[in-house]
Amino acid sequence: MNGEDFVTFSLTPLLIGSLAALACALPGNFLVLRRQALLGDAISHVVLPGIVLAFLVTGTISTWPMLLGSAAAAVVAVVLIEAIRRFGRIEPGAAMGVVFTAMFAAGILALEQSDTSGVHLDVEHALFGNLESLIWLDATGWASLVDPVALAGLPPELFRISLVTVIIGLCLAVFWRPLAISTFDEGFARTLGLPVRAIGLGIVIVSALAAVAAFDAVGSIIVIAMFICPPAAARLMTNRLGAQVAWSAAFALIAATLGFTLSGSGPAWLGSEHAVSAAGMVGTVAGMILACAALFGPARN
Repeated sequence: MNGEDFVTFSLTPLLIGSLAALACALPGNFLVLRRQALLGDAISHVVLPGIVLAFLVTGTISTWPMLLGSAAAAVVAVVLIEAIRRFGRIEPGAAMGVVFTAMFAAGILALEQSDTSGVHLDVEHALFGNLESLIWLDATGWASLVDPVALAGLPPELFRISLVTVIIGLCLAVFWRPLAISTFDEGFARTLGLPVRAIGLGIVIVSALAAVAAFDAVGSIIVIAMFICPPAAARLMTNRLGAQVAWSAAFALIAATLGFTLSGSGPAWLGSEHAVSAAGMVGTVAGMILACAALFGPARN
């Protein structure tokens, strides 16, 4: 692949995939340390019907409608979980399982019945993302990086995920101390007067923001691997929070870069003429990184 083809067909998917993985891995560290890793699974299930609802109302896939739709879906999920828990007299975990799977199924059904011919949104996209299609058609080579006309044709998903990644990074930097204290010792955090519940809610909100922004790249299924695998692998590498976050960022970037590269080139190396899902390969590489960390990580014991 020459430079012109790389800039047109690979540069923006690589950037979007890498930023999506990074945006999910950063809050994922705190989900893993708080033993709430499956909240990433729950969030990915809840945001799908919200995104579909936003599309049905607006007819477009853009940032603010997606965020508002996801927020509305989250509120509905909380109300349903509480109602089922109280009236059904079952434990919260069972209520959550019922609501999350039901809402995810409702999102898939609504998507199947919708006319999505005008946008890149279908069931396969919703589940596994659409990373391969996020190309820069206006690019004509590396010179396009300084060409205002070409830059105007960049995929809008790149701006969305870039903004969300910066917001998440700033949130972690600004609230690092209360996040760390409340994560490792919630009781001590309360004695210091820290708003423990608000901090926990903030982590969920930031994670939902990352899930929505990463939707175009890895869908609502593979995003689970991005929330869990890099942070879990990083936890097996060190016992220091700062180093863990750095490791998770590195693992996320490696998974995105290597996964996207292997999705196109890997089958060709094996003699196949067909590529595989980029998001699926990103998730596979993330899982392999976690497996290696589980076998050889210095902090695994």
